[in-house]
Amino acid sequence: MSKYSPGDYVRLRLAKEEIDGTVLESSDSSVILLKLKSGYNIGVANEKVLAGRVLRKFVDGEKADLDKADSVEQNQLSSTSSSSKDQSSIEGDNKEGRSGSGSQDLSGDGVEERGGGNVGGVEDGGEEGGGGRAKPKIGLVMTGGTIAAKLDSRTGGVHWLTDVAEFQRFYPELFEMVEVKTISVPFMTASESMTSEHWGKIAESVAELVNDPEIAGVVVAHGTDFLHYTAAALSFMLRDLSKPVVLTFSQRSIDRASSDARLNLMCAAHMAVSDCAEVMLVGHAGSDDDHCLAIRGTKVRKMHTSKRDAFQPVNDEPIARVWPEKVEFLQSYHSRSDGKTEVDKVFQDKVALVKFYPGQDPGILDYYALKYKGVVVEVGGLGHLPVSEAGHSWLGALKKHIRSGLVVCAAAQTLFGRLNPLVYSNGRELVDTGVIFLEDMLPEVALVKLGWVLGHHGWKGRVQERMLENVAGELNPSLKR
Repeated sequence: MSKYSPGDYVRLRLAKEEIDGTVLESSDSSVILLKLKSGYNIGVANEKVLAGRVLRKFVDGEKADLDKADSVEQNQLSSTSSSSKDQSSIEGDNKEGRSGSGSQDLSGDGVEERGGGNVGGVEDGGEEGGGGRAKPKIGLVMTGGTIAAKLDSRTGGVHWLTDVAEFQRFYPELFEMVEVKTISVPFMTASESMTSEHWGKIAESVAELVNDPEIAGVVVAHGTDFLHYTAAALSFMLRDLSKPVVLTFSQRSIDRASSDARLNLMCAAHMAVSDCAEVMLVGHAGSDDDHCLAIRGTKVRKMHTSKRDAFQPVNDEPIARVWPEKVEFLQSYHSRSDGKTEVDKVFQDKVALVKFYPGQDPGILDYYALKYKGVVVEVGGLGHLPVSEAGHSWLGALKKHIRSGLVVCAAAQTLFGRLNPLVYSNGRELVDTGVIFLEDMLPEVALVKLGWVLGHHGWKGRVQERMLENVAGELNPSLKR
């Protein structure tokens, strides 16, 4: 049995090196499982440990203090010049989010290179930052994900951050920039566990905050894996959006020295008080911690499993480059307004996304036609599926089920580029079946939009018109074919 307990911070001496880390619960008694300062976990066989000692003993009643100490240690590993300020922010007694003269002023001139005048349009009455000016107020919606989590020192798992004071302790820089007026927690779950019902709840929480006259904009903290689906859903469900709505994330939790959480959240807050009243995703622009990109919610996709810059724009330019202290707009956008934002969360869940592959039996449509109202098929090239020349032609099945009421849309497997089925005879045969070709719309966005469109029963008979209507920038008319 190991002499170390889960949560203990230990130093192990091996044959050629010494290793420091936090002991995690291990299912194998012959292996000591450690979480390193880098955030990675390793297993060390007991037989390879020549000696070891406990540098800091874990005590249940002192868990909060140990979490604080761990956070300070991680901040000390950062190469940024503000690490000492971060540590004092974490350890200090300041409970109101005030940072004195060190606070950044987002309401001054020169913050944005283009866009509306006063950033956020916030009147006096908020907390004062440096120089006595009021800090803009934002609303924060917590839904789960790594950005809203901290390390459990014993299990190696995570616990949610949903309390304002605790959130401030881990993200003190955010509270130097803005005042977080409200944290809304409609639920806490992983993004892969979400349904259209969750999207609707997020939309309602966001709209309530957007319609608060004191709040300049809203930041939504979310898991990464299916974040682009939620971004698309909010883009359609939030009608007449009057203020910025910014989704953000982190690939690594704030406990880790390599965390991308701070920059993402600070840049997201900056976009939330900008003039850009759109649903956007904000995250790292590259592998370093220099700046972020703000990407339209219907033109973004997760393109890597773990990189900081996992989210990339597709068939569109980013709306802006974002630094913690400034925004550089790269294209036109909808400016904030004084109108009321409405929620249109109706959704038909009986929709599916089908990826075509060579040799696929068109009989798969028979299955979907029995249970579903619509499907989006990821097609090849400019919009191709097997037709009359093929032994397994899809023409018959498509004609049959489309006539019976199944809505069939086509989106590009290639992601980049625009469908144009009229170029080749293959595509022209498919057009005659009634397939709706969705130009440069992303497949995931097409799925979400189809569910939203079919949820409106009054739009029956106008589905093609609605699917090809550019509601939230999901189609890029200026994209070259």
